[in-house]
Amino acid sequence: MHSSSWQPWMDFFNKHGYTTINPGWPGDSDTVAACRANPEFIANRGVKEIANSYAKAIETLAQPPIVVGHSFGGLIAQVLLGRGIAAAGIALDPAPMKGVWQLPLSTIKASLPILGNPFNLKKALSLSFAQFRYGFANAVPEQEARDLYDKWTIPAPCRPLFQAATASFAGSQTKVDTANKTRGPLLITGGESDNIAPPVLGRASANKYNGAVVTDFHLFSGRGHSLIIDHGWREVAEYSFAWLNKNRL
Repeated sequence: MHSSSWQPWMDFFNKHGYTTINPGWPGDSDTVAACRANPEFIANRGVKEIANSYAKAIETLAQPPIVVGHSFGGLIAQVLLGRGIAAAGIALDPAPMKGVWQLPLSTIKASLPILGNPFNLKKALSLSFAQFRYGFANAVPEQEARDLYDKWTIPAPCRPLFQAATASFAGSQTKVDTANKTRGPLLITGGESDNIAPPVLGRASANKYNGAVVTDFHLFSGRGHSLIIDHGWREVAEYSFAWLNKNRL
């Protein structure tokens, strides 16, 4: 998803007194059309490089931010929180961190178009509509799924998916410092109908954390992986806002 797909969230939190920033992943262009025209700019980027790009953005801020991310962005939010450079984190249907061994069949099916070809490692690819429909937008009407696909999808680097898939036996790119007792509070969510990041993965991630710091998990009933951009996005944003208020953030 292009970073501009977060604009409704930014408007929501701006109205509630927050200041929001939303830099894209390294190599992303300013528009959806430009990203689609130049997939080579974002190709071959890994989780650590992406996380480091956000860490550099955080260095420019006057105070540690609340980091919010979805899917691999949710994993990256946890990496940054574990580094102790964020005040809090919200990981929405996150990709699994190193140490989460569960591998649901739906995740395999949703990931196979990329992982099935090892030559994809250094590429940036877009899903077909059928793949997007299954992996992201299975819980919304087909026309809405088509609209979301046409409006927001861009090529994404394949390397993070390979890094997550091999994390259990090689590499540390997706490792999160879950033992950091000085980190800020963390909310992890799951969508009940999410095919690519089923809630079992989010729960398993939450269970990895040291219990000394707030780590909450919330399940959104009937929601798929598109829950941050589809017609029900406000429910997720409002729950996130309420959670921040509960934790005085």
